[in-house]
Amino acid sequence: MSKVYVIGTCDTKLEELSYAKGLIEQAGIEALLVDVGTRGGQRGADVSAEDIASRHPGGRDAVLGGDDRGAAVGAMAQALSIWLAERDDIGAVLGLGGSGNTALVTEAMRALPVGVPKLMVSTVASGNVAPYVGPNDIAMMYSVTDVAGLNAISRKVIGNAAHAAAGMAKGQVPAAASDKPGIGITMFGVTTECVTQLRKLLDADYETYVFHATGTGGQSMEKLADSGLIAGMIDVTTTEVADMLMGGVFPCTEDRFGAVARTGLPYVGSVGAVDMVNFGAQETVPAKYADRNLYVHNPQVTLMRTTAEENRAIGTWIAERLNLCQGEVRFLLPLGGVSAIDAPGMPFHDPDADAALFDAIRSTLKQTDRRRLIEVPHNINDPAFAELLAKQFREIAK
Repeated sequence: MSKVYVIGTCDTKLEELSYAKGLIEQAGIEALLVDVGTRGGQRGADVSAEDIASRHPGGRDAVLGGDDRGAAVGAMAQALSIWLAERDDIGAVLGLGGSGNTALVTEAMRALPVGVPKLMVSTVASGNVAPYVGPNDIAMMYSVTDVAGLNAISRKVIGNAAHAAAGMAKGQVPAAASDKPGIGITMFGVTTECVTQLRKLLDADYETYVFHATGTGGQSMEKLADSGLIAGMIDVTTTEVADMLMGGVFPCTEDRFGAVARTGLPYVGSVGAVDMVNFGAQETVPAKYADRNLYVHNPQVTLMRTTAEENRAIGTWIAERLNLCQGEVRFLLPLGGVSAIDAPGMPFHDPDADAALFDAIRSTLKQTDRRRLIEVPHNINDPAFAELLAKQFREIAK
């Protein structure tokens, strides 16, 4: 029987954590109370802080006993991540706490595969939770009152969370009946036509998961790859790299393409929408970009055309990351334009900027028998380009 792991700092939250554990057990699910307090030595937990701290690469003393609380919390988060990854009986993980414990527990939650139930009751859950959730399926529940004692409000909120965790552990979702392997595909508004065609070409043999390339989208696709939940990737739209390098609002992280390298999964990629950097409403565009080629995509999104210099940086960064990948990699260059608005007569058509992008990739990518660059004389949304993407993926996914 899977268990619910109730995690928090027993030196300050033992009453609340024990209350949650008791309700889970009343629902007929085994629960384990895990202490992640950085002071250690507390009683009442099923798994002590010392037990967790011992899993840190530097040992127990790297976590407990120091004077720097911030460093101790970070070290405990690392130790908890390792410890949780070793469990094979997790039905759900329930965390309770304030900002420090939220950062600690959600870091460990993010190390778990997508699909493992994760619920965090937190004092910061009504604000910007992106740093805590990232590309993962973590449910954030606002505590309303502080997690500082039991009262009429906290009993109800924590009780609801405990029952939710028990329900998720008890009613685990069975695997899908489909026998088609799943593949991740990245898309943006200006590459939608390509992806729509691509899905039609692949739907008979693959279950396609489309991710909107808004920073979190690319991370989510790679999280599924790391979690073993997809069989390959067709990374049509790598625009998040442009936002990361130029300060846009939809940036990837430095780990973009990391899952491709770690897993060796079949990978077909391209440079979809790297002709643009994304900002919010037009008045939010940084002053240093005020004289650039700007395109109002909608009232909340303004696009900035990338220059030749910026495209060289983008192409170099992508190719250097792909050079770390040892699996089957095919990277396609759409010489006729990288987006719907990078075509003759469209506002971002700039052959010189595109040429700088393509040249940077050509000169930086180290081609091998398994890592190949393919140049195509079409715009990325041309039907022939989608057909070649599908063809290349089928070949390397055999």
